[in-house]
Amino acid sequence: MSKILLEQFEQHLLTNLPKSESFHPIFENALQDMLKAGGKRFRPMLLLSIVNAKQSLLCNNAMPVALGLEMLHTYSLIHDDLPAMDDADLRRGYPTLHKTYDEVTAILVGDALNTHSFNLIANAPLSNDSKIELIKVLSSDGGIKGMIIGQAIDCYFENHKLELEQLEFLHIHKTAKLIAASLKMGAIIAGLDLQTQEKLYQFGIDIGLLFQIQDDIIDETVSAEVAGKTTNNDASKNSFINLLGLDESINSANTLAKKCEKSLNSFDDDIKNNLDPLLNKYLYRHK
Repeated sequence: MSKILLEQFEQHLLTNLPKSESFHPIFENALQDMLKAGGKRFRPMLLLSIVNAKQSLLCNNAMPVALGLEMLHTYSLIHDDLPAMDDADLRRGYPTLHKTYDEVTAILVGDALNTHSFNLIANAPLSNDSKIELIKVLSSDGGIKGMIIGQAIDCYFENHKLELEQLEFLHIHKTAKLIAASLKMGAIIAGLDLQTQEKLYQFGIDIGLLFQIQDDIIDETVSAEVAGKTTNNDASKNSFINLLGLDESINSANTLAKKCEKSLNSFDDDIKNNLDPLLNKYLYRHK
């Protein structure tokens, strides 16, 4: 089912690419390029998988929210790649947006995708109460209580070694909270109780931290051509590799993967069976 859902989401994305009709010669193309470049669609698929597990008839209504989530994530990647931040040349197998066009265009495209994501949610065919809760979650975890403070800490403390607890705080906020938000947003759309929403959210925090440790391992061990993005670019960054070393990072990832696998098995079969195809390549590396 996850493959069908992904195909439906990709079709929805291509049909609803952001438009900005004007006499600007490149802006609309730039607005769409990084969305059309692909990616794992991990966050929107987490959201849709929860909806599909519990309220499958709402999947179509949830598509604009999933697309808004993907747009917000894509904006964060565009800004993360900027010369002022990671100064990366490659993303999703393509030149980064500031390389294809220019830095001003990349900044403005990121700004546009950020704000448009909330426009999509506000206009989704869902109840107003649900949409308010969705906007609360995404604006918090994608904003100053999540991704933004994580990125601020990441940039400010370059070339300054953090303690492990500080490093985890950084990556929980920069990466894990948006993944956790994806699961919680799916639970909100599906009308799940607050206890289940919170359980999914905490599971998402662990998944996001695992995702980041594995990403650091990829940066250390995989070429840019294979990874589809700039790698070996973390020498001055606070990464798990730089703090723990490669072997200990792999051990930590395997330990966390086992914890996440146990948590996944604690959910009911509907949720477990819908999430498992998305997560198995992250959870079962230790086997």
